[in-house]
Formats: sequence, structure tokens, C-alpha cells
Amino acid sequence: MNKITPSSTNSSPSTKSSNKWLWLLALVIIAGAGAVYFSKSAKSAKDGGAASASADGGKHGGANAAKPIPVVTALAKTDDINVYLNGLGTVTPLATVTVKSRIDGEIMKIYFTEGQMVKRGDVLAEIDPRPYQAAWTQAEGQLMRDKALLANARIDLERYRTLLKQDSIASQQVDTQLALVDQYEGTVKVDEGLLATAKLNLVYSKVTAPVSGRAGLRQVDLGNVIHASDSTGIVIITQLQPMSVLFTLPEDSIPALLKNLQSGKKIAVDAYDRAFKEKITSGGLQTIDNQIDPTTGMVKLKAEFANTDLNLFPSQFVNAKLLLETKHNVITVPSSAIQRGRSSSFAFVVAADSTVSQHTVVVGTTQGDKTEVVSGLQSGDIVVIDGADKLRDGAKVDTASNTDAAKGDKGSKDGSGKHKHAASASASASSSSSASAPN
Repeated sequence: MNKITPSSTNSSPSTKSSNKWLWLLALVIIAGAGAVYFSKSAKSAKDGGAASASADGGKHGGANAAKPIPVVTALAKTDDINVYLNGLGTVTPLATVTVKSRIDGEIMKIYFTEGQMVKRGDVLAEIDPRPYQAAWTQAEGQLMRDKALLANARIDLERYRTLLKQDSIASQQVDTQLALVDQYEGTVKVDEGLLATAKLNLVYSKVTAPVSGRAGLRQVDLGNVIHASDSTGIVIITQLQPMSVLFTLPEDSIPALLKNLQSGKKIAVDAYDRAFKEKITSGGLQTIDNQIDPTTGMVKLKAEFANTDLNLFPSQFVNAKLLLETKHNVITVPSSAIQRGRSSSFAFVVAADSTVSQHTVVVGTTQGDKTEVVSGLQSGDIVVIDGADKLRDGAKVDTASNTDAAKGDKGSKDGSGKHKHAASASASASSSSSASAPN
């Protein structure tokens, strides 16, 4: 009878382990194949959806197509533009006078108040006139006495001449009398001079304003004894009307300035505050200095202002804006239309099909928010003044923002004034795809 062993009916432990790893490997392969399959299916579905959306978009106007870029435009036009030269200056009075006494004496009266506007000839103070009144009386009396002596000497001279003709006296006596008459005449002249001096000193006892202007702080008080030799005066008067401004410009500006001055042309000058924001007053150029400062290369100029409103104050720093010339019939655009490139300036011009083209421009004079274009643009070109940073050559633009700005309130919210400008542009639009704004 044969005996069956366990090895003939059951697998060994190593065989079971190998089968386990085979099953795991198969599961991994199946899982990987499933992941690849589902990934491809999802991508195919996505591409199919995008193609369908694209086809649908092409049929209904293109939801994902590129949208026109909103911009604000303005019109390039023929206009006049001013050429200005700017310089920093100082307000300088035409006259600053220290009022002093011409005589010695006690101040009896003061007629002005500090800061008062005075006119030339106004009495400012009075010095005790009594000593000078007495000197005048004395000089007048002495003159009267010497005139009487002169008259008597002339009568004697005529008598002696008559006696000389009768050969009754010697001619020497006539000559002596003639010399006496000349002596008295000289004495009378001296007396007349003394009397005039006394009268003048009496006039000087009333101190008057030599110029019209504003009186400063009082230097002496009532009751003080002042002298003609005192270094300090009674008050300082500064002339305010008219007022001058001394300012400097580069030496390169001299030829054009001299040409205008020599032709007799009046050159206007405006005075602005230190920040160059507010205009103070207007005047005209008077003259140019006769030399250039070699250390700075600047030349001094003097402008005069009527200063009727007294806005200019002595030693005030101001900015002088000199009108050199006016260019007529030049192409101008808003300054915001000019874009700066690496090597040149350019502007975007809107065509009739609402596309923009980049035009290289040569810029001339700039006056405020208006710029002269020497070349590159023509009058009537529609240029982009807002939104140009998003544009490229050939880009599609939407000028409806001009209309939107016009529908808004009159002033822009940020105070920049762009929307107001755009509103004006919309009012003068030539078509739905282009609009222009007056400069």
C-alpha cells in the first residue's frame, strides 16, 4: 500500500509568495492603463468642448475674440503757440530811501504811521523850527541894513562924480567911493545868501517824503534830538508802484532777446509765485545787463510791473515767464498724446476703421498742455490722449469712452480734467469710431 506524502498535494511557501507578487504587478498595470485611458478621454473632451465653443463663438460673434481697447482721442489742429523763457528772479523796488533830517533839532511832531502809503511831498515829521526862524529874521535884518548902506554909498558916488566934473574934488575920492559901493554890493550878496540859507533851514524843519511808497518802521520817537550826521534816519520808504523784477536767463537766449529789443518790440513778462502755479501780475521787459556772469553763464534782465494791486513785495522770490515769440499756424496736439520712446517720440493715430497706427513725431514748443508737432502729424489727425499705454500698432480701439465721459458729470472725479476733455471730444466726434477734443 502506497503512502501519500504531503508534498505531493500542497504547494510550497515560495510558490505562494511568487503568485502574490504576480497579482500585485497585474493590478498595478491595470490601474496605470486605466489612468492613461481616463486622462486621454478627459483631454479629448476638453478639446472637443473648446472646438465647439470656438465654432459657436464664430457663429455668434466671438465671445472669446479680442475686444477693442477703450481710448480717449483728440484732434490735431492748426493753432498758435507761444514760446516762453523762464527764469528765477527777485522783486527789487525802483527806489528805497532812508529819510533823514537835513538839520539838527528836536522832533516836535510825527505825521505818519508805520506801514502807511505816503506820497512824494507829504510831511512826515517836524523839527523844532524856532532857532531857524530866528536865524532867518536876523539874516533878513542884516540884509536890510547893508542894502541901506549900499544905497547911501551910491548917492555919495553920484555926488562926487558931479563935483569931479566941476573940478571941485580930486579923482581919488571918486575912486574910493566907487570901491566902497562895490564893497557894499558884495556885503548885500552875502546877506542874501545867509537869508536864503535861513529860509532853506526853515523849510527843512518839515521832513517830507522824497518818493511815493510805503513807510516802514519808525526809527526815532517823538522828542528825540536828531542830527543831519546821524547814520539812522527817521523812516525807510520803499517805492512799490511801479516795481521791478531782476531775473536771470542762459546766455544762449541773448541773441533772440536783443533782436526783439533792437526792433522796438515790447516783450511781455509774467510774474509767478515761487511754486510756478499762480500768476501774480504782468509787465514788460525793460533792459538786459551789459555783461554775462562768467561763473554761471547767465545774464541779468530787468522787468517792470505796474503793481497796481501791490501783490509784488520787495525781496520776494518769483518766477519770471518771458514771452519770446508767438508761432502762428503750427500743428498742435494735447501734450498727453505724445509718447516717449527710446530714440524718438511718437503718437497713435486712429484710422477710419478704428485701428491705430504709430506715427513717429518731431516735437517743438510745449505750452502748458499743448505741444507743437513739427513733423509726423497733419491737421485733422485723430490722436489718442488716454489709454495709449495698452496699444500696439494696428490695435483695434473703442472711442466710446469719449461718449461715456460726456455722459458723466462735468468735472472728473480725480480733478485731473481728463474726462472734461473727453466730453468735449465726444461733442465734436466725426463718426462712431472716432472722436476729437478741442485743445
